[in-house]
Parts: sequence; C-alpha cells; structure tokens
Amino acid sequence: MSAVRRIAYLSGTRADFGLMCETLRRIHTDPALALSVIATGTHLSAAHGHTVDEIRAAGLTVAAEIPVDVLTRTPASMSQAIATCLQHISIWLEAERPDLLLLLGDRGEMLAGALAALNQGVPTVHLHGGERSGTVDEPVRHAISKLCNHHLVATEGSRERLIRMGEAPERIHVVGAPGLDGLTALAAGERADALQALGLPAGRAFVLVVFHPVVQQAAQARDQTLALLDAVQRLALPVLWLEPNADAGAHGVLQALDEHPLPAGSRRIAHLGRPLFSQAMRHAAVMLGNSSSGIIEAASFGTPVVNVGDRQRLRERNPNTTDVPVEANAIATALKQALDHGHHPPDNRYGDGQSAARIVRLLRELPLSADVLEKCNAY
Repeated sequence: MSAVRRIAYLSGTRADFGLMCETLRRIHTDPALALSVIATGTHLSAAHGHTVDEIRAAGLTVAAEIPVDVLTRTPASMSQAIATCLQHISIWLEAERPDLLLLLGDRGEMLAGALAALNQGVPTVHLHGGERSGTVDEPVRHAISKLCNHHLVATEGSRERLIRMGEAPERIHVVGAPGLDGLTALAAGERADALQALGLPAGRAFVLVVFHPVVQQAAQARDQTLALLDAVQRLALPVLWLEPNADAGAHGVLQALDEHPLPAGSRRIAHLGRPLFSQAMRHAAVMLGNSSSGIIEAASFGTPVVNVGDRQRLRERNPNTTDVPVEANAIATALKQALDHGHHPPDNRYGDGQSAARIVRLLRELPLSADVLEKCNAY
C-alpha cells in the first residue's frame, strides 16, 4: 500500500453522487488520499441527464466508465446490469489495485463492486449500511454489508443492527448521513429566485414529488402513479415532479405521467441538479413520494413529507414524515393535513451535517492490512 491511500468510489446514479459530493470533494483535496470515481448506471445515460458530466464539473477524476442497460427497466435487465458492472469493475480493480473501494447504499452496482473487491482482495468501506427500508433494497443493502470490511453508518440504530448481523463492533463507525453535509448552504437564497429557476409560478405553494417504482411491484407502478396523480389533482397546487430512476416499473410511472396531465403551473423534469433539488426540498409546501431524500434529507428543512407505500416503510423516521398506503384518498388526506400543519422545526436524527470530516479521517486511519479481508461473523 502506498503512502497516499488510493480511494475508488463507485457511483451509479445522480442520487448517490449527490449524497457523496461534499465528502468526495474533501477526499480529493486531502493530501493523504487520492480519489478516483468509477461511473456507471444512469450517469452515462442521456435520458437521465448524462450526469457523469456533473462528476467532472465537481473537479473529480472519472477513472472509468462502465455502460450498462438502464433503458429496458425490467427485473431481468436489472440483474443483467449487475452482471455487466461486475465484469467490468473486476477488470478495473485488477488493473488499478486501489487501496480501498468506497460504496454507498443498496444499489445493484454497489453489490457488484463489493463482490468483485472481496474476490480480488481489495478492502471495502460501506456507507449507510445497517438501515431498514423494506422491499428489495433492504436485502441488497445487507448483502453489501456482509461483503464489506468496514462500515460508516448514519445512526446508532444502524450500528446496532450491523452488530446483530455479526459485524465486528470495532469496524462500525457512526458518522451521520453524508448527504446532509452542505445541504442547507446548497438551498440558500431567496424563495422567489428558486421558484423562477425551477420554472414554477411565482408566489405560490407547490408540491415536490419524487416517486420511484418498487421492483417487486413493478406491474403495479402505473396504477400506483395514477393514485398520486389523482391526489395532487384534488389539491390543485402546482407540482414539481421528478421522473423516476431506472428500476423495473419505471416505464409504468412514465406511462401514467404521459397519460394524465399535472395541475396547472406544474413542471415535470427528468433530472434536477442537487443545488436546485435542495432548494425545491426547502421551499416545497410538502414533499410527496417514496424517495429516501424525503426520509433523510427533507427533515433538515422541516419540510413535511407524505411517504407513500412500501419502498421506505421501515426506515427510521423524523417527525416531519407521514406514512400512507398507495391509495388516492389516503394520499389526498395526508397532503391536506401536511399543508395545514406547515413546516416542522428542523430536526434530523440522521446527522449534523459534519459527516465528511469524520469520513475523511477514518479513510486515512482505517486498518487495511491483510487480516481485514478475513471476514467472519463476530458471534
């Protein structure tokens, strides 16, 4: 291992890169660390904004690009994309031999990276492990944790769950959620300027919607989206609707959006950069959908969140979140109640916005000797 630790970060979506951007910048500027980013998934898709350009715009080095199929959006294509990523990340790891591979969350590309690194003797650090969410994301997240060597978690509850899963306590560190770092600064500015940049009517309340398909419920994605559309039509407020990720069922979400208009003054958008997305979260009267950003990040602004369905049903909650089934009447009622309540005091159990410094310190200090790779359950 070199004196400067060579850190590789595998990124597959606008979401994980946005959460890690501040931390990656801190790694990049630390003299004891050298960062490379491997871009795959929707980063390389024009239909999803070709967000690999945002990685480079942040001043970071994209060491490799791994194209995978993100347009077919079926369960089989998701599995095949993991296989493609596994094949190519294995080739890259063999050629470059980084000192450490950094992975976040529960996406399939992270599972591919964890498996390749385990087979090839590259130490791994997993962020946001130990969390419960429900649906297919949860077992994938736990599988990644079991394959990885060190864990940087968001909450004490996550740490306790990893210990119960058999992970060694000394390898689990509570750092908070990195997506909170710099979040309030990104959202700074006047509301009127944000509404103009977002293309929304001046001076009006609006609803921010981020709704992704649930893989096991892919066949129901169109009908579920119709329930959300019914509810926001009853509210008659402008909507800022961000299109879904590339998971199975996304075609159903898009089909429903194509078939049914949004309320007057609304805007539908395929990709929104993190600064504008942060401003949208801050200024929205209510956030609707099933994105982890509603569960984790929106609480830093006190924005009320109506969380729909199963995708995030088991995550630790902040006080601003209300859970409802995918049913139009229930969604409409919860939206009305959230609007009547208004914003909550900012209060976020996921961290204090100072994660990057903790993560960088640990990346400099974590043991990476050969015995770290010898994993077994602690019990």
